[in-house]
Amino acid sequence: MSDISSVLILHASDNIAVARRALRSGEDFAFGASAVTVTEPIPLFHKVAAQPIPKGSPIRKFGQPIGSAACDIAPGQWVHTHNVSLDRDRAGYQFSTELLQFPVPPARTFQGFRRRNGSAGTRNYIAVISTVNCSATTSRYVAQELARTDLSRYPNIDGVIPIVHKSGCAFAWNSDDHLLLNRTLAGFARHPNIAACIVLGLGCETAQASHLQETQGLVQLGGALAGGRDDLPMILNIQEVGGVRKTVDRAVSVLREMLPAANDVRRVPIPLSELTLGLQCGGSDGASGITANPALGYASDLLVAHGAGSVLAETPEVYGAEQLLTRRSISREVGEKLLERIRWWEDYARRNNASIDNNPSWGNKQGGLTTIIEKSLGAVAKGGTAPLLDVYQFAEPITSRGFTFMDTPGYDPISVTGLVAGGCQIVVFTTGRGSCFGCKPAPTIKVSTNTQLFNRMQDDMDINAGSIIDGESVESAGTRLFEKIISVASGEQTLSEQQGIGDEEFCPWMPGPIF
Repeated sequence: MSDISSVLILHASDNIAVARRALRSGEDFAFGASAVTVTEPIPLFHKVAAQPIPKGSPIRKFGQPIGSAACDIAPGQWVHTHNVSLDRDRAGYQFSTELLQFPVPPARTFQGFRRRNGSAGTRNYIAVISTVNCSATTSRYVAQELARTDLSRYPNIDGVIPIVHKSGCAFAWNSDDHLLLNRTLAGFARHPNIAACIVLGLGCETAQASHLQETQGLVQLGGALAGGRDDLPMILNIQEVGGVRKTVDRAVSVLREMLPAANDVRRVPIPLSELTLGLQCGGSDGASGITANPALGYASDLLVAHGAGSVLAETPEVYGAEQLLTRRSISREVGEKLLERIRWWEDYARRNNASIDNNPSWGNKQGGLTTIIEKSLGAVAKGGTAPLLDVYQFAEPITSRGFTFMDTPGYDPISVTGLVAGGCQIVVFTTGRGSCFGCKPAPTIKVSTNTQLFNRMQDDMDINAGSIIDGESVESAGTRLFEKIISVASGEQTLSEQQGIGDEEFCPWMPGPIF
């Protein structure tokens, strides 16, 4: 990265520069041995041509093509959606050509909760899980009443979460969507940050609670907590119990039996290798791939070196950069699993008269991102440099240690829902435009890509990576973030947790038809 006051030169082969600050027409900046005069205003973190770029020629950022010139572009001109065409490189893929090995560092621990089944939690929640929208309000009533009447006596319980959503019916019985919802709900029910739970249904929905329990092999964790009693139900259906009020009373009574044992926990040292981190970005800008995402990638590599898990997601937002991941796949088979998901998304978009290339969003473009390839190159940086060990379906249990990938949409609530259902006990979320995201039961650390955002949203941003633009190294910022991850895993509250954010973000993926 060049030490230039007004622009950033990210790679020696780039033919654009990134505005470190808003540039005025008539300003000069240095590019190699030449001086380039800006010919029109360039917004913060947007691209300016540093060389002549003839029509049809590649536009290069990060040393990679992000599109081609839709017309002749002169040095000093703004390079954005009005003069850039999207062209994907279809030259083919390489597999397992960039496999790095990290030295094993001294062992580290975090202070977590050791569960009876051997898993490790970073939080200690009670969950009320709704199978269908029709039982969502009842589930909220249960959580509210329990929190209002009982929790003050149980300080080691972090809260009661209503896991509610807008689906659960109007799809085919035992269909892919049905089983996908089951897998997602079960992932939250047995999440290591959940001490005990109860499942509430209406009674006539497609997403039957009994089907969930049978297909996912769920057992009543709360029963084990309450001294092994087998008379505490895991499932209640409103129609069978006799209505909303009776169901609330019965569910609260069941959960009250579990509270003393759920509260009887203490944080203990747990090897860092038992932590699994979810990697997420949202509201990205032109600085995301320069600051916060590479810093998170460095922190991810540090975790992997300690034997921990780190999971990249958002398949539509690695689109156009997937070749960087296939080179890091430990085998051709793993790389092909990723490409199969890319092809699925291409077909999914065609079937719905859409295009993955419609991404970036309006806000991304306002922040300086022009094409999905440019956005994806920055997004992949969250995954560091570690070998790619496996590719998981949405909400599939994550069993590998090391760096892996989960197939999710790019929509933040759905993507993080899949990561948490897969077992991630903590999430890091990078943002350049500003995000207020949180997702109980997994604490979410938010990292700003630029100092302006950090100063503007100090109540929401946990870490500022914009310091990289001002001279801090990626390694230094990544190490700060690594230590923050350990602190939060050990009980330090994130800013979203301090504000109580995280009850509304559970969002199962329903890719199929609704009838």
